[in-house]
Amino acid sequence: MLKKYSQFAGVLATAAVLVSIASAQQVRVYRDGDAWTQEMTGSLAAAKNLHVNVDFGSVRVQGGSQQEITYVIRTRSYSSDEKHARREFEAYKISAAIRGDAARIEGDWQGGHHHLCSGEFVINVPRDLDLAKLETSGGDVTVTGITGRVEAQSGGGKVKLDNVGGAVTAETGGDSIEIGTVNGDLHLETGGGKIYIANAKGKVDASTGGGNIVLVSSAQSATLEAGGGNIDVKQCGGKLKVSTGGGNIELGDISGPVEIETGGGSIRLGWAKGIVRAQTGAGRIELNGVSSARAETGAGGIMAKFISSTGERSDSVLETSAGDIVVYIAPDVAITVRASIDLANGHKIMSDFTDIRVSSEGGEWPGPKSFTAEGKLNGGGPTLKVRTTTGDIKFLRASR
Repeated sequence: MLKKYSQFAGVLATAAVLVSIASAQQVRVYRDGDAWTQEMTGSLAAAKNLHVNVDFGSVRVQGGSQQEITYVIRTRSYSSDEKHARREFEAYKISAAIRGDAARIEGDWQGGHHHLCSGEFVINVPRDLDLAKLETSGGDVTVTGITGRVEAQSGGGKVKLDNVGGAVTAETGGDSIEIGTVNGDLHLETGGGKIYIANAKGKVDASTGGGNIVLVSSAQSATLEAGGGNIDVKQCGGKLKVSTGGGNIELGDISGPVEIETGGGSIRLGWAKGIVRAQTGAGRIELNGVSSARAETGAGGIMAKFISSTGERSDSVLETSAGDIVVYIAPDVAITVRASIDLANGHKIMSDFTDIRVSSEGGEWPGPKSFTAEGKLNGGGPTLKVRTTTGDIKFLRASR
């Protein structure tokens, strides 16, 4: 008897929840230009987590000071008459309910071919939401103003996130990802769109199949990978690793070691605290402020400015198969220089430093076959090897 009473009480509780949901929800259908629109509005009790999973439609989540979850869901149909449009709206089963510690909003298309042209899920949540897990098969995802984590996935729409306190995982099949300020770690992936990150407080891991990547500021380490686009980093507070199949790479101030690779684009670095490794198949390399560097290009010039540093230093190598190499060395840098031109053919090694001795080998016509140079500056230090198969080499004094 007690068991039956318990079951009955459970049924009543479930019914009460459903009645509560139904009473908090309103639906209307109206003409909107050349489309029919179904608008569903409602509210749910506050929950720690929000899960949204819809077959199509954009999803926008906004955190605020309210204590409950409210939503406006609009679905549009281009059907010619209202009756047919209503049948399509009925085939897109949309539900909103609390299950456990999560508020769940789902959109499940149960019809065949349809004239539904768009859907829009606008959800207002308490700012202290722990997790927003959002999935749409074919729309944009936008989240702003929550203190918790975000997991966002779209089959092909844009993803835009800002003012997020926790870690972020975002994925889209082929559109752009735009990040404002995020305090947690970032893991971003798009099949071919652009990635833009304004202010990342945590670690960054971002990849795109074919778009560009722009990172304005990262407080910690970052790993960026582009299938063929350009990569631009203004500031990074830790280790940086960037690679692209063929685009250009431009880096600003990097507070850690750097690994740079491009299949055929140019590389430009403003300043790095740690060891720099740079490689390109055929572009120019420009390193403006480094203490140690290993740079190689298949067919392009190299410019490197070596400055003193209290951090880790190691041997450096600058090498190109065809191009000039220009090395600027600050007055207080202790370094041992070894340089060579394999096929001079009129090219030379020139130096502002008397401690670097230049010599040549080969006949006088059509010029020496090879040039070499060696020397120690400020008593010597880590070795700097400079080599070009054909091109000039210059060692110039740099200001501090």
